[in-house]
Amino acid sequence: MIGISIATKWEYEATLEYFGVRDNERMGYPYGEYFVRTICDSELIFYSTGVRKVNGVGGNQYMISTFNLTKVIVVGTCAGIDDRFSNLDVFVPHIAVQYDCTVKEIEPLIKQSFIVEMDLSKYGNDFYTGTIATADKAVVMWKDYLELKENKITIADTEAGAIAYTCRKNDVECIIIKGISDFPTDERNADKIESNIEQINVYLENTPKVMNKIYGEYLNRFI
Repeated sequence: MIGISIATKWEYEATLEYFGVRDNERMGYPYGEYFVRTICDSELIFYSTGVRKVNGVGGNQYMISTFNLTKVIVVGTCAGIDDRFSNLDVFVPHIAVQYDCTVKEIEPLIKQSFIVEMDLSKYGNDFYTGTIATADKAVVMWKDYLELKENKITIADTEAGAIAYTCRKNDVECIIIKGISDFPTDERNADKIESNIEQINVYLENTPKVMNKIYGEYLNRFI
């Protein structure tokens, strides 16, 4: 069985709508709920985990152990860091890192032991790839955005890197498919709260667009 890991409630709601999931098809588990679909002759279990690394790791370890998953596909939104790209661009990163695991004042931002490389060679190369960086703190402040940009990060989120790390520990293949929902805005000369609200509104508007694009154009080829 293949697991489809979904973090936020907005991503999961868009998923329910896309697949026309009825209430009696939704089942609960400690981190959220799940439903099952058969796609391309493969049985897929779609599950919500909740946001941030602890929920992503806990939910995925539960699913890996309970359903003996052979592959985990992490789908959802992300913040854009590399400004060569735009909102709604979809990525399948070949490297996942965690950047809140060091004392960055005296250590490199990214510790080697938390870097996970994913072999995508069997899936072709006609898609955007790069490095996804994960931390519990979302990329909202401009200084955080600049720091990631300086470290050649492509996109950023709050769970995928930790899930990839967990999959590696379980010897389970991990694929990450993420679409840019928003870019951080420079709040240094503006009201920080209003700037954040503006970014959230862009995220909420783009989330269903990203999820529909992932399911309609990308998911099948990575099953």
